[in-house]
Amino acid sequence: MIWSKARLGDVAPHLLLPAIVLAALPVMGVSNWLVLTVAGLAMGAMLFLMAAGLTLIFGLMDVLNFAHGAFITLGAYVGIGVLAPLAGWTSADSWTLNLAAFGIAVVVAMAVSGAVGYGFERVIIRGVYGAPLRQVLVTVGGLIVAQQLFVVLWGPNAIPLIKPTAFRGSILLGSAAIEKYRLVALALGLVVFVALHLMLNRTRVGLLVRAGVENREMVEALGYRIRRLFIGVFVLGTALAGIGGVTWALYQELVTPQIGGDMTILVFIILIIGGLGSVGGSLVGAMLVGLTANYVGFLAPTVSLGSNILLMVLVLLWRPRGLFPVAKG
Repeated sequence: MIWSKARLGDVAPHLLLPAIVLAALPVMGVSNWLVLTVAGLAMGAMLFLMAAGLTLIFGLMDVLNFAHGAFITLGAYVGIGVLAPLAGWTSADSWTLNLAAFGIAVVVAMAVSGAVGYGFERVIIRGVYGAPLRQVLVTVGGLIVAQQLFVVLWGPNAIPLIKPTAFRGSILLGSAAIEKYRLVALALGLVVFVALHLMLNRTRVGLLVRAGVENREMVEALGYRIRRLFIGVFVLGTALAGIGGVTWALYQELVTPQIGGDMTILVFIILIIGGLGSVGGSLVGAMLVGLTANYVGFLAPTVSLGSNILLMVLVLLWRPRGLFPVAKG
């Protein structure tokens, strides 16, 4: 046989996403299918931005950071702080000014979340390496404390965050209306994924990261300081959470102290579906979650709330380690 069972098993996860997209087409009109598919992919891109950082942190460091949602929330509040003074840019009917304001908010959110992540790693995480139970306890505690700090700093009430003018409204593709902001979020998610893919596969740092995932002892034996690599990965992971916070806050158009914490379970579902530690798996898992939520919500609204749990269960029954697990030595 040309295709062995092992090879077919390696290819099948790559076919799952397009198979679901194509299978949904006959059961809904082309217009509905197009709108729901673009919306699902855009949702997946935003979820990927929130999940990618935790994927890196767990993949290299084996750290279960349940406080990841706090960095998403921090990014959202930083977005408010940056975009409010730039109201003249965001209210202008100009893609250039709107994108510039959005880009500044993303960069500042990355910087602030990454800086806080650096302090969190040094003060909290450094003492619990190799102790999963303690990691869960201290990071859950960190999330609770962070949410209370957000209440102290920004108040308990939801704060509105209006999309830039050019990001509002929809564009028409035939009879299908596609929201502009969803396209912006989808583009940003794909850009971040490509950047991470190139970093992990085409740079020296990426080589060390992937080597550290597979065999930490080997990297240390070659004379590289794995501790510094850990710090860099943690900072990058929390910085990515900041990007996710900005994009998600603009999608919701309001920010609450719980906006990131409410996404924590969904982020872990994405990591489990994609395969713990896999950036590509995280993207596919996020897209699957986004598409499943939209398709099921349209076809069977009564079961839409449990669709992501059901998806995770089905994937784990098929591939217990997720779709694209990262091997570790």
